[in-house]
Amino acid sequence: MKRIYRSVSSLLSFALVGSVLLQSCSSEANKPVAEKEKFAIPDTVMKTLRIDTVKTSQLINAITLTGKVGSDEDHVVPVNALVTGNIQDVKVVLGDYVKAGQVLAVIRSAEMAGYGNDLINAQSNLRVAETNLQKTKDLYKSGLASMTDSLNAEVTLQQAKSELNRVQQVLKINGGSTQGEFVVKAPISGFIVQKSANNNMAIRSDNSTSLFTISDLKDVWIQANVYESNISLIKQGENVDVTTLAYPGKVFKGRIDKVMNVLDPSSKVMKVRVVLQNPDYLLKPEMYASITVSDKENKECLSIPSQALIFDHSQYYVLVYNSKTDVKITPVQVINTVGDRTYLASGVNNGDKVITTQAILIYNALNS
Repeated sequence: MKRIYRSVSSLLSFALVGSVLLQSCSSEANKPVAEKEKFAIPDTVMKTLRIDTVKTSQLINAITLTGKVGSDEDHVVPVNALVTGNIQDVKVVLGDYVKAGQVLAVIRSAEMAGYGNDLINAQSNLRVAETNLQKTKDLYKSGLASMTDSLNAEVTLQQAKSELNRVQQVLKINGGSTQGEFVVKAPISGFIVQKSANNNMAIRSDNSTSLFTISDLKDVWIQANVYESNISLIKQGENVDVTTLAYPGKVFKGRIDKVMNVLDPSSKVMKVRVVLQNPDYLLKPEMYASITVSDKENKECLSIPSQALIFDHSQYYVLVYNSKTDVKITPVQVINTVGDRTYLASGVNNGDKVITTQAILIYNALNS
């Protein structure tokens, strides 16, 4: 009888424990699932975050032209050889900066040697004429020479002086050397942008090819191409922005100086000349450039910094900022982008705050 009682007691205890365990599991299952932790911008990111305001701005349309940097042709000087001879000493290379009067090369020339001999002969003839005149005057005073002899001696002296002056001018034009050398000097300060002179090269004075070409590059020209559909947007005197591959993010300010009112028959483009200052010589001849021509319309729309835009899944977005824990991904419709400003048709309101730095990082965090 005691054994039966113990067995029943054990079964009741086991059932009670099982019931408690079941209730415990049931209560755990019925607990509400914890809400997902709300996103908050970390303090370290907040320190570097830049936030801008959506503004109402005048709508600007822009076209981008392509072109190539070139020298200002009004300040380009070709340097030619004025004599025939052989180049003995080239002192500069392509790209060197030279000052006005600096020696570029030395040419050994038979012509220069001839000019030197002409100078010596002219100087000798002048001394002889001066001596003859003095002697003739003495003879005239003593009655041994006529007035005609004296006048002829004076004419000979004037001719000798004139010849000496001519020879000196010719020698000066050709460098002034009496050693048979023609010294090629820089006529202006600037950069050697073209060079065809080499040591031991024979040259002729009638050769039209210049030995050097110098440009000061303080101003540069860009010849830009305008397609027929954009001609109506181009106006002479209009300011433009110029960018290059060499300096990403840097904008140079220029001006349309000349509009060539003809189209190239093969490419069907019109050329325009853009002039811009180049004080630091950053722009080099033959660089490719993009020229942005802006056209302000009589219309206003919302605008934001271009850095605030995010493009994902064929849609543009911005991050509207209310607080570090309240950032919303908002789709927007873009009209166009001009430089660092983007113009919007819809998606945000005037005065909204948008994140302009770390936007991709925060966008990915919100989507994760």
